[in-house]
Amino acid sequence: MGYDMRMAIDEAQELPTLPAEVAVSPSKAQKPHWAFTALGVATILGICYWAELVLAVILVAVLLAFILAPLMDLLIRLPLPRGLAAAIVVLLLVTLVAGLVYYSSNQAVTFLQDVSKYTSRAREVIERFRQQVETLDSLNPGRPGNQPGTVRAGTNWTEILTRGFGSFGQTLLAASFVPFLVYFMLTWQHHLRSATVMLFPMQNRHTAYVTLGLISAMIRTFMVGNLLIGLFMAVASTAIFGILHFPFFYFVGFISGFLSLIPYLGVLLAIAAPLFAGIGHIDSADVVLIIVTVVGLHVFSLNVLYPKFLGNRLQLNPLAVTMALLVWGWLWGAMGLVLAIPITAAMKIIFDHVQSLKPYAVWLGE
Repeated sequence: MGYDMRMAIDEAQELPTLPAEVAVSPSKAQKPHWAFTALGVATILGICYWAELVLAVILVAVLLAFILAPLMDLLIRLPLPRGLAAAIVVLLLVTLVAGLVYYSSNQAVTFLQDVSKYTSRAREVIERFRQQVETLDSLNPGRPGNQPGTVRAGTNWTEILTRGFGSFGQTLLAASFVPFLVYFMLTWQHHLRSATVMLFPMQNRHTAYVTLGLISAMIRTFMVGNLLIGLFMAVASTAIFGILHFPFFYFVGFISGFLSLIPYLGVLLAIAAPLFAGIGHIDSADVVLIIVTVVGLHVFSLNVLYPKFLGNRLQLNPLAVTMALLVWGWLWGAMGLVLAIPITAAMKIIFDHVQSLKPYAVWLGE
């Protein structure tokens, strides 16, 4: 018995020592449970839902900073101090927004005064359509809302689309932070990038630096590309509506062109704006021309302009884009629809550079 024990000890001592990473069998290695992953995702979505106004303001400031960065770099080459160059571009942004608001408000007042003449006609059309919908709905008595004695609450689409904006005072207060955030993001952009990289361990800093650079390039391309496409759509819509002698074509065409950029609902909103403005002025033939014009420009931008200006920078498949619009639209309403694509594209870039998340990047990619 003692001899057998000594032989076993000697044989054990002669066995080669395995490295630490191989010593533990992969089947017995600790793996994160799916419940922890689900809890983490739910926590992130909860933070996004409850902090929607703050996060939306920060993301809007980030997007504006990326748009203004090339202009600031141009002023720095003149040369101007970075702080002064950033102040000039932010002042130009505020002046442009104020001018657009002033011009739009004057045109909107004139437009509403003209449309008010046809309010009764519009109400008749809307009431007739509502009665037809209720008639069709009543043909299905088995529907829960059609049971006797039940009262169905209508869907408040205004509340859904304006989710995240809060009251007017709250929105105005949050928007007042945007110029200051943009200014500090422009003046401290190099410090912010290097400081963000320093948050990671030494072996991951190069990957973090490359990832941030790719995200910056993607966002800048996305914003500048959308701005150029929006300007083209606005000018083209205004010109076509002017040729058709459409009322308020210089105002409605500009709005319709930029509304077409909104994902998912853009083409419908772009059609609704001129149709609403034309109440009392247009006939059925003009309605067809409006629909053909807006849809034609929208299809042209999707198949020609977007590939030209955005290229393969986003690298998202249509299913991922649609699901992203659904999720972020549910979280943040209309603002979520606007920010869904850049957020999802940035997530894909991060997933591409994290080994454990690469399968998710493949799922999101084309």
